[in-house]
Amino acid sequence: MGQFANADENLSLEEQIKSLGDDELLDFWEETQHLLKLLNAGEPVSEERVHPEYERLILQELQVRSGRGELR
Repeated sequence: MGQFANADENLSLEEQIKSLGDDELLDFWEETQHLLKLLNAGEPVSEERVHPEYERLILQELQVRSGRGELR
């Protein structure tokens, strides 16, 4: 089950992503993709809006886990 970061902890997005389980990480990525589609509905899509920082961090974390053999 996912956990919300406490505002007092001041965790970076990267630290929060690292703390997620595999399923939670993939769910987070899916949800952000869905929200991006809703935000971009009817608007021209720029490169910055398609590939924000969170997506790079999620993919980076998945690569690290895959390299360690931690992914199921």
